[in-house]
Parts: sequence; structure tokens; C-alpha cells
Amino acid sequence: MRYAASLLVFLLLGLPGTGFSQEAPLVVKEAYKDVALSGYTRADTTLTLSAEVSGKVTAVHYQVGDRVGEKPFYEIDPTFIDFQIRAVRQSMNKLDAALEKARSLETYLNKEFVRIDTLHKGDRATGVKRDEAQQGWDQARLQIDTLLADKAALQVDLDRLAEQRRRHEVFAPKGWMVVYRMVEAGEVVNPQVPLARVGDFGSLVVPMCVSNQEFAAIVALGETFPVSLDNEPGRARVNQVNPEFNEQTRKRCIELAILDFGGEHLGGLECTFTLTVRAEGALVPKAAVISRYENPRVRLAEGGESLPLLVLGESGENLIVAETPRLPVGTALAPAQAAQK
Repeated sequence: MRYAASLLVFLLLGLPGTGFSQEAPLVVKEAYKDVALSGYTRADTTLTLSAEVSGKVTAVHYQVGDRVGEKPFYEIDPTFIDFQIRAVRQSMNKLDAALEKARSLETYLNKEFVRIDTLHKGDRATGVKRDEAQQGWDQARLQIDTLLADKAALQVDLDRLAEQRRRHEVFAPKGWMVVYRMVEAGEVVNPQVPLARVGDFGSLVVPMCVSNQEFAAIVALGETFPVSLDNEPGRARVNQVNPEFNEQTRKRCIELAILDFGGEHLGGLECTFTLTVRAEGALVPKAAVISRYENPRVRLAEGGESLPLLVLGESGENLIVAETPRLPVGTALAPAQAAQK
């Protein structure tokens, strides 16, 4: 009874000496290999700064590598635009004085008209006198309207000049970093001429070209997956996929967006990660291979037929062999020790 119980335990655990084993069956499997992909980071977005007005650059506030702050990147000499603004403001001051004079006159003529109109109603002033007073008052009001229209036109000119004056300061997005600077203080610039280039390194991306198998393996990693950036941990996701396919390289271009990276955000950081992709050939367990180095072959578990192998490489406890119709995936194999007996 004790012996039977012990035998049952051996059978359940697959311990040696019982003639039974729980080892995994030896079968032919699809071949996979680990592929290391790498690329280099760059700014998610870059922007080229250019001038909208011509003039001499009087100040440059940022060097290459600086992070843009509140100050403008470039200041262009505003001397002549400032003169125009002062001239318009002087004209507006004259108009204000003329308006004040016209309003004072309009007030006086209004009172004069009311006085003469009262006398006319009492038959103490002629109709001609009343009409002359009416005409003078109307002309005063028209003069005020004309002066107000002239002031509105000058205000439009002043707004236009103020906008041009603002464009003598060239700004870059705050927080972006200077990548390249083409113009120095003292140079004369013209509209649409590039002055500098800045990049948004707060968001890093990694462009790379991958095969269809590699792209499928990246998608299988999930929405985000771990990567290494110059040996610092981070995560990434697929940001863009170019729909075009390069027939010469047989690859497609994708872009990864870097997430959860605590290191310094710079261009040129090496981004690496490993994929497991389908490889050519099939996997055969080494435990089933007879004469592995001289004349490698295996025996089928069913029928015992011996088949030669063309070894392509190794992968852990398996050999990568050339595929053959006589050895399809899923074929059960006999252990090498049993086959040699």
C-alpha cells in the first residue's frame, strides 16, 4: 500500500525512476529571432524664424543651445518707423486741438441760434437772421464730424504703424531651444530671409525605417513599450506611419514619440529596443538532434524515420534549421538519446 502511494507520487511529479516524465514534447517550431532596433532622437517640431520687415539687427538675445524666454529673439532697428509714429501722433494732437476749438464754437453757435430763434418767435428778429444762425450752427457740427473722421483715419494709420513696429521684434516660441543662428547683430536683413532655427525638444521623436515584420512586431508590443535612451529608461509609442513603401529597401518609415523620459531632452540620443520577429527556417530542440556537429539529423517520433538537417544557427535550447516539407512545424521528434539506442 505504501509502495503504491509512492509510485503514484512519482507518476504525478514525473520523477526519474518511474518510466514517466512531464517534460515538454520535442516538436518542430516556428523560428524567431531577436532584432535590436535603434534610432536617434530629434525635436518633434522645428521652426525657421524670418523677418517681416527690413532693417539692421540691433540685438540678438539667444545663442545656439539656449532656451527661448520672454525676450524677443531679434530686434530690428525701429528708428524710421518710430519717426512715422511720432508724426501721426502729432497730427492727432493737432486734430484734438481743432476738435476742442470746433466743439467750443459749436456750443456758442448753438446758444446763439436758440437766442435768435426765441427772438424770431416773438417777432423781434427777422427770418433771415434766424436762418443765418441756423446755418452757422450746422456748419460747426459738420466741422466736428469732419475732424472726427480725420482722427479715425489717423488712428487706422497709427494702428498700422504700431503693428509694423511690433514686427521689428522677432519672437520664437517660449521654451523651445535654439538649433541654428544665421544672422548676427549689425547685419541688415530683408523680409522672408531665414534668421534662425529653433526646435521643440520638450517632445522628442525618433524616425526609423523598419520591415513589415518588424513593424508588426512593434504593433504587437502594445500602445506603449519600453525603450532605452543612452542607457536611460523611457517609453515610446508609434507616432506616425508613412503609408508609402520603399521598394528598394523593402521598408517603411515610421516615427516613434518618446514618453516618460526623465533625462535631458536633446537630439541625438540613441533610442534602442529589442523585437522578436519571425525568422527564416524552423526551430528544432537540441535534445532531439543526433550528431549535432558532424551529420546533424533527427528521428520522427512516429515511424522513426531519420531526416538530415541543414543548421542555420542557434537560439537558446534550439537549433535554427532550413525549412523542409518533410519536417513541417508541429512535427513530433524522438529524443536524441532514445533515437541512438
